[in-house]
Amino acid sequence: MSTTSTITKANVGVFTNPKHDLWIAESQPSLDSIKKGEGLKEGEVTVGIKSTGICGKLSLITSLFPKYRSDIHFWHAGRIGPMIVEDTHILGHESAGVVLAVHPSVKTLKEGDRVAIEPDLICNQCEPCLTGRYNGCLNMRFLSTPPVDGLLRRYVNHPAQWCHKIGNMSYENGALLEPLSVALAAMERSGVRLGDPVLVCGAGPIGLITLLCAKAAGAEPIVITDIDDGRLKFAKELAPNARTYKVTREVTTEKAAEDIIAAAGGIRPSVALECTGVESSVASAIYSVRFGGKVFVIGVGKNEMTMPFMRLSTQEIDLQFQYRYCNTWPRAIRLVEGGVVNLEKLVTHRFDIEEAVKAFETAGDPKTGAIKVQIQSEVDL
Repeated sequence: MSTTSTITKANVGVFTNPKHDLWIAESQPSLDSIKKGEGLKEGEVTVGIKSTGICGKLSLITSLFPKYRSDIHFWHAGRIGPMIVEDTHILGHESAGVVLAVHPSVKTLKEGDRVAIEPDLICNQCEPCLTGRYNGCLNMRFLSTPPVDGLLRRYVNHPAQWCHKIGNMSYENGALLEPLSVALAAMERSGVRLGDPVLVCGAGPIGLITLLCAKAAGAEPIVITDIDDGRLKFAKELAPNARTYKVTREVTTEKAAEDIIAAAGGIRPSVALECTGVESSVASAIYSVRFGGKVFVIGVGKNEMTMPFMRLSTQEIDLQFQYRYCNTWPRAIRLVEGGVVNLEKLVTHRFDIEEAVKAFETAGDPKTGAIKVQIQSEVDL
């Protein structure tokens, strides 16, 4: 019996719009089309989504600078730089689920396979694609980035090549492979090595996963910063040997850098992994790293910001940036399956898809203490 013949729940999605509304409504592909086997294109599979992480959190640091991330940002602000919500739009790009249907052209997956979804739709024709850096695809359609709908649905059709088998891995961990991929891309391009002193700026989900990766890579010492005591406490639970530094608005960026160095035992970081995108945090990272060091910015920030140019110049500090990731999912799966990176503690709040509005409110409220909020959907097989 086909898997799709046993499903009964209608497809729903989590929508926002330019007015910053948030609601749940019926979505595509429809239950009827899935049960009839209609709508699958060559190379595609239908996935029943089991877990989806909400990307981002409205931070306490908004008292200094407006700061959101992705899903929360598109809902609250309606845009990230040039990416603007101009119509009804489905959120979500951190998902894992089970394959429900397979187009006859697909030979790598079968019904019942557990998969994590890489949310890329690339052209495979432009220079970035052809040189292996497809995160820079000139024709990229990234799920959840307007106008491309995201994965916060009960069912989605997606190219099989971007559905990675996760074996017996939990769906929660499968959904966390997306933020882990962000951290892995940063580790590779920043060049963190065994024994490097490292600064991680920001103890949100990306910062915490970056902390785990830096620890696994053998960085020592590691200092992690944040404005929130609760997050810093959580960071110590994840990595007991990490040193923490609480950022306060009263302290200048130069003084914050001095305090960071002191927290590291008087050692200047070789690499700063900046996960907030906040101007003052980037500046503190620049002032903290050693001569010839690197500040690697993972975080999303303002369109324009001021930074200590001459500090960069006279200290030969490399300032480098990241845009998403590429070729990371197989490595991420190996790291989680092998226990090298343990993501188990990161999901602090779980909601059914029908409670998605409450889930977003929880993720968007710094008082809840949420680290990673996931929305889960029962797929009746």
